[in-house]
Amino acid sequence: MKIIVIGAGAWGTALAISAARNTRQAHAVTLWARDASAVDRMESERCNSRYLPGCGFPPSLRVSASDLSSLLASSDGGGFDLIIIATPMAGLRETLLQVAAAACPVAWLCKGFEAPLVQGAPGLLGHEVLQSVAPCVQAGVLSGPSFAQEVAAGQPTALVAASPHESVRLLLVDAFHSPDLRVYANEDVAGVEVGGAVKNVLAIATGLCDGLDLGMNARAALITRGLAEMTRLGMAMGAKAETFMGLSGLGDLVLTATGDLSRNRKVGLALASGKTLEQAVAELGHVAEGVYSARTVWQRAVSLGVPMPITQAVVGLLDGQLKAHQAVAALMGRGPASEVY
Repeated sequence: MKIIVIGAGAWGTALAISAARNTRQAHAVTLWARDASAVDRMESERCNSRYLPGCGFPPSLRVSASDLSSLLASSDGGGFDLIIIATPMAGLRETLLQVAAAACPVAWLCKGFEAPLVQGAPGLLGHEVLQSVAPCVQAGVLSGPSFAQEVAAGQPTALVAASPHESVRLLLVDAFHSPDLRVYANEDVAGVEVGGAVKNVLAIATGLCDGLDLGMNARAALITRGLAEMTRLGMAMGAKAETFMGLSGLGDLVLTATGDLSRNRKVGLALASGKTLEQAVAELGHVAEGVYSARTVWQRAVSLGVPMPITQAVVGLLDGQLKAHQAVAALMGRGPASEVY
């Protein structure tokens, strides 16, 4: 299978490495980046030293900074069987427009809501962006509990391939299922995407909880009630409740909220230590999607009448309206309620 991964950040690079070394099937994988100098460096070093130092490229992995439209259309470099978009959510719309003419199945890796293009409009999930710019493209999303570093190192990982099209689901399984990476198919695109978006926001809250030394009881409560918030929003958007008990819901939430490699968790820890949001983001050197999607998650919840108090507190914290201790007090000061989704 010929696969192109567009975007050479940590996650795109890790999946490209995983697909290229797949011993179950032989794939020809191209990792594309906009920055020609970065591609030259990756080619000479045979690794992505900026994002995944020490994770060498398989011999079959090709890197390219050629004009993307020409690459997709050319008989030499084109004829791809699958296009993987590994940009941040902010780049999804533009990239979908670029690849739409390739007449090839597409899947994206980004998690979150796109920032509203018009004031007052809701932020969109990936499949909603697709419907607005390239509704004829057969597409899906690959998500689940996964740190790029561990995938690149070949450590056991499980993901979910979600699409309304069975052919796309099967293609994603064929592309990435391997001895160290299990890929499960799922039809519930909305549920998989909501899980991927909301867990980043909840991971900031959990990092804050741990940074303030509130204890394991508080962490368990936060993750559990966060899962309830995620499920409520997803069901309001047409998702299936059972999706949130799977890899893209509970699985990704637990990993991102508790794992030491989690960027969003690190943001919460930094805020708990008294650092500003700007300082926390600058120290990461990578994108923490929860910082950018928290407000759009909250706005979508408000528009649907879905209560999400943890998300609301995170938004207040990120916007500078609440201090760390005030966010905790706001959550603990809420009135009694029944434990329902």
